[in-house]
Amino acid sequence: MKLPQSFYERNDVVAISRELLGKYLFTYIDGAVTGGYIVETEAYNGIIDRASHSFGGRMTPRTKTMYIQGGVAYVYLCYGIHEMFNVVTSVEGEPNAVLIRAIQPTEGLDIMQFRRKMSAIKPTITMGPGSVAQALGISRQINAISLQSDTLWIEDRGLVIPDGDIAAVPRVGVAYAKEDALLPYRFFVKGNPHVSKPNK
Repeated sequence: MKLPQSFYERNDVVAISRELLGKYLFTYIDGAVTGGYIVETEAYNGIIDRASHSFGGRMTPRTKTMYIQGGVAYVYLCYGIHEMFNVVTSVEGEPNAVLIRAIQPTEGLDIMQFRRKMSAIKPTITMGPGSVAQALGISRQINAISLQSDTLWIEDRGLVIPDGDIAAVPRVGVAYAKEDALLPYRFFVKGNPHVSKPNK
């Protein structure tokens, strides 16, 4: 049930970002399966997108993963604290990526609770990209891993989110991107408790 490699190799990162809503993201780390379905994403449209790490063709030891053929994980550290998991898309040399911002957890909640050091399970357990990565055990140690692996993968289980239940709004925390900050590249399932508050 894993999404095929061809799903990731398309060049429309915005469409892929939207289509990932309702797909199930899983990890098998330290002997435990954790996961749930994706409810919030953000698209980053490569070298032409001022909000993207690869804008203008920028390639650094961190961003080189974005230039790999689609279907791998791009995991980076944000603010020196949070690991952030992205899905690399398109063909080799075209550095597009989708940031996974929130999931609706369905499996391994006790493990997620332990990883998040939470005394009780709350919606914030997988709200925001840093929380998603921490709850699922995703770190830079698996940066560039294939999404066809048995460590980190995405499945289609037939869940369809109706178009009317999907919001498309500007991304979070990218004011530096000037006019590109206004692009409606953030997608989320309306009303889902794990989605952070919409931009105003």
